[in-house]
Amino acid sequence: MSLGQQLAPHLPFLRRYGRALTGSQAQGDRYVRATLEAIVAAPDQFPRDVDPRLGLYRTFQAIWNSANFDEVESAEPAEEQEAVARARLSRMTPLSRQALLLTAMEGFTPEDAAYLIEVEPSEVDSLVAEALAEIEKQTRARVLIIEDEPIIAMDIESIVRDLGHEVTGVAVTRDEAVALAMEDRPGLVLADIQLADDSSGIDAVKDILAEFNVPVIFITAFPERLLTGERPEPTFLITKPFQRSTVKAAISQALFFDETTVPA
Repeated sequence: MSLGQQLAPHLPFLRRYGRALTGSQAQGDRYVRATLEAIVAAPDQFPRDVDPRLGLYRTFQAIWNSANFDEVESAEPAEEQEAVARARLSRMTPLSRQALLLTAMEGFTPEDAAYLIEVEPSEVDSLVAEALAEIEKQTRARVLIIEDEPIIAMDIESIVRDLGHEVTGVAVTRDEAVALAMEDRPGLVLADIQLADDSSGIDAVKDILAEFNVPVIFITAFPERLLTGERPEPTFLITKPFQRSTVKAAISQALFFDETTVPA
């Protein structure tokens, strides 16, 4: 099997990580493209002594460290989202965010995460703890949940409330989601893709975003379909079935880039 064939199944999830890390589909996908270009240009430098997925993420990390989004000065006026990101980053080190996302969202072991961010394994737990401590300082958000499966909706609601956020409502259809959002504007939306009446959570979110801006996290059993890098796609994505830690990491990262949750 060629190197390209070995890496292909992992690319959608590398896009998820890149987008979550940068808070932007465009920026995250740009790092993934740069990673692939680096591998094609120098395949002999690709780590061959580890699992291909680890080698892929390690190459991504090298690209990230050499041209860090958080540090690059743009010739154009800073986008509002980037300005928010910079405000956040003055309060949380990039390594702590990476450690949290790699373990909670991407499912790497602490040992693998240590390899990827080039620290001692004993440091990973403290970095994750640092990130979690920073999460506690985030302004609390009001959250709309769009999910048609009652047990899953209850689980998500429990996680949201455990983080100290308020739930504005739980919708099971596109029309109900839009109505709830218009009635009581949320500061964050968690949306399933397929809803009770065969309507789409994506369409519900599009309707909501046409009225006002709000960070969105999509929840799906088929993440590969929304991580192609070929069209406008979600920045934040949770895979079903999910772990509570994954949802917490996604929520905190989505709010990390939202201007309304930057502490004064």
